[in-house]
Amino acid sequence: MWMMAAWQGLQNDSISAGNTRLLMIFVGIVALSMFVQAVVVIVAAIGATKTQKRVLLIAEELRARATPLIDKAIPIIDKAETLVEVTLPKIQTISNNLVETSEIVKAKAKEFDVTLTDVNLKTRAQVARVDGMVSSALTATGALAEMVHKGIRTPLVEVSGLVNGLKAGIDVLFSKSKPKSVAITKYEE
Repeated sequence: MWMMAAWQGLQNDSISAGNTRLLMIFVGIVALSMFVQAVVVIVAAIGATKTQKRVLLIAEELRARATPLIDKAIPIIDKAETLVEVTLPKIQTISNNLVETSEIVKAKAKEFDVTLTDVNLKTRAQVARVDGMVSSALTATGALAEMVHKGIRTPLVEVSGLVNGLKAGIDVLFSKSKPKSVAITKYEE
């Protein structure tokens, strides 16, 4: 706006010659900056066009290389989807069966633990009874052996004493008939 006012002032001869020169310099600077701006925009447009061509070439090359891979991948993806559709119910059935089996195994393990604990307690009680029976049998056997030992030994000692006494008596009788040599015999039990 200021420029328009200055331009109108030139037409009315109201601007001095010094201001006219400044106005012309200002207009020249504006024209030069617009020219530089136009050049920058043109250079940017040319650069953008070159970049666009490169991007299009790369995209075309990528599409050309990727198309066979995609064409090969589509049947594989279809097969994979079919495989998933077919196997998914089977996998769900297997996982449900595994859950049921694990529950059964847990229940049986608890039942087995209870049974094993019961058997262990009964076994300990039986072992204690057998130990008592063996101890009393051994005690009775020891007492019986002692009784047998005393029962046999006492009469044998008495019979041995009688036999020794008889021998001593016979020796004394026979020694009277012989000359007087004393033979003392000692018998041990």
